[in-house]
Amino acid sequence: MDKKELLGRRIKELRKRKGINQEQLAEIINVDPTTISNIENGKNYPSLANLENLLTALDSSFLEVFDFYHKQSNENLLIEINNKLKNNPDKIEDFYKIVIALTK
Repeated sequence: MDKKELLGRRIKELRKRKGINQEQLAEIINVDPTTISNIENGKNYPSLANLENLLTALDSSFLEVFDFYHKQSNENLLIEINNKLKNNPDKIEDFYKIVIALTK
């Protein structure tokens, strides 16, 4: 997945967290709804002006909107998790407890 797609997924996640749909967000930042759709679907990057307006509308910071590393494919996430566990064998038990707690 490329950066454009990751950014789009993150903006969609933040929009949903805010509880608004694409049309509402488009109205708030004064763009056509297809602009929001194209950004969220990873077809286009937002312009700098639109990015600033998105950040304001979504009550997000620049760093928060670009925090999308967790939006990788499941396969890549599992590889990353395994690498972390291999490099931190003393944390395997803690990790197991967290996984069990999250999946109950």
